[in-house]
Amino acid sequence: MSRKYRLCCLTKNKTNPAYIGAQLGAARLARRLGHELIGYAPEIPEDVDQQIALVEAALDTAPDAILIAPVHITALNATLQKVADADIPLIFFVTSAEHIEANSFVTSNNFTLAIDIAKYLFEHLDGRGNIALIEGHPQSPTTAPRTEGFRAAAAMYPHINIVASAIGNYQRDDGKREMASILAQHPHIDGVLAANDFMALGALEALEEAGRKAAVVGMNAVPEAIKAIKSGRLLATVSYDALSLACIAVHAAVHILDGHPVPKLLELPADIVDASNCAAWDLPYEERPLPSWGMAIRNA
Repeated sequence: MSRKYRLCCLTKNKTNPAYIGAQLGAARLARRLGHELIGYAPEIPEDVDQQIALVEAALDTAPDAILIAPVHITALNATLQKVADADIPLIFFVTSAEHIEANSFVTSNNFTLAIDIAKYLFEHLDGRGNIALIEGHPQSPTTAPRTEGFRAAAAMYPHINIVASAIGNYQRDDGKREMASILAQHPHIDGVLAANDFMALGALEALEEAGRKAAVVGMNAVPEAIKAIKSGRLLATVSYDALSLACIAVHAAVHILDGHPVPKLLELPADIVDASNCAAWDLPYEERPLPSWGMAIRNA
């Protein structure tokens, strides 16, 4: 058995349930493996300066490894380079930073999963309808590939029309506000592609308050989204599960510290979750199964 390690896990915010789940899952797994994990997240969602300060604070504790979902693709580079220069294993999960050599990056393919969930929505609509996009935070590395995936899927369907697009910043209130604005401008919306569940839930609230109906899909398989699927409010989501990604990052860190080789890229599969299979996901983060290292390696 490896010695006890002290890991630091940094996420993008304290509001998105996906990142709350990531911290809970990573801490649960670290304890199960006999290690300690300290979690950090900016008070202001996606705030670059706050996340930089948190990386510096984590470095001051001389951890054995740092796990991080960077809020920006380059803005943290100088600080992340200090981690690398200190020979502290650095594992990215969910998102990465360009030009920084991390020991491993744990993610899923944002472009292909966006295509998959968009096609699911379009097939549900029999290949025709007016679609609204609720995009993520402009600085997040996941936003562009998800938006590109949505639009690439729409290009495959001649009678699907993207009539509106708005920035929801991956936050529920922003998603609700932008959906309300779209509804005020467009009398007929058939479907909504939200780049995460938090915004999808906000969009559902806006639709319900306006007395309007549309098929809505999201991403992340957060517990509240699963309940919304069960009740028939949300059509589907994608199991781009930050809990699983953070847990595999924990496994990767421990393997690196134990001297074992770890792939530079670990891309986990992400499946569509709908009414037919959501029962398996209908658990709070405190009770969801923790992924094994073997699962990650099988998909490497």
